[in-house]
Amino acid sequence: MIKRIPDYDLSAQNTFRMKVSCALYIEYDSIADLQSLDFEALPQPLLSIGEGSNLLFTKDFEGTVLCSRINYIKYFDVGADSVPLAVGAGVKWDDLVLKTCEDGLWGAENLSLIPGTVGAAAVQNIGAYGVEVKDIIAGVTCFDILKKEKTAFKVPDCRYAYRDSIFKSPEYKGRYIITGVLFKLSRKPVPKLEYGALKAAFADEVPHSPMQVREKIIAIRDSKLPRPQDVGSAGSFFKNPVVSAEQFLKISEGYTSVPHYLLPQGFIKVPAAWLIEQCGFKGKIKGKAAVWDKQPLVIVNNSGDALPRDILSLEQEIVEAVKARFGVELHPEVEHI
Repeated sequence: MIKRIPDYDLSAQNTFRMKVSCALYIEYDSIADLQSLDFEALPQPLLSIGEGSNLLFTKDFEGTVLCSRINYIKYFDVGADSVPLAVGAGVKWDDLVLKTCEDGLWGAENLSLIPGTVGAAAVQNIGAYGVEVKDIIAGVTCFDILKKEKTAFKVPDCRYAYRDSIFKSPEYKGRYIITGVLFKLSRKPVPKLEYGALKAAFADEVPHSPMQVREKIIAIRDSKLPRPQDVGSAGSFFKNPVVSAEQFLKISEGYTSVPHYLLPQGFIKVPAAWLIEQCGFKGKIKGKAAVWDKQPLVIVNNSGDALPRDILSLEQEIVEAVKARFGVELHPEVEHI
């Protein structure tokens, strides 16, 4: 069933809580709903969102916001260790993770408590604590707006990369609406505990269930990150920069040690949070926006009524400071609309 609302207030549809609106808001709960829409007649441009957890609306949106309410979770359990799972794009991501953990299925537990929906997770290639969602995706089903028909993408076709996919590329963004995702989970224990904070949390303990891992993940996240329902934010605001060995040496000048992760081909990933903290931004308040005092990678709507310009101003100040000090240009993970 389709729900249409003109001049819609998007304050509750973005976790930054920006007080913005759109020309038209449409909710749908089936592919048949999408097939019935005359997309060319809708206010342009078109924007598909989940919970708005990785968006920063910089002003009122002049087009149509499409929001999926396609909600289903279907197992294809044939008794093997590998369990296929088909999920509607409108399912809340953490509701899915909770269910898989309750059912004893491994694979998604490290991605606990990430806000957003299943469809948005597949677009963004969400990741945390050593796992990316592409690691457990088997395929993606979409609605092709141009051809007005269903289509499917295999994982290689999705061109997954760090917080990126084909669905974010200029030639595909806006054409395909993700309607469902096929996951491959495991009944066999396959805990991934290599990430520093998670490894320390377990010490020598071996988790016997994905729920044990989920509980540790939630505790770690709550110690560092604000929950969107408590403080307006979009989670990690910047991507971790990937630099050459030569650039890393320049960054390291004057420091006894710099946290980093070695990547293939000799590249090195440096935590953006560390760079931001070294520039003195941890906990900094600027007007109605602020850098979270427990995790400098997060910009928050500190007053609850910050405007887009407040967030953008603080973002620009951080980018310029890190560039001046380290010669590294930070890029936002959060999509600016």
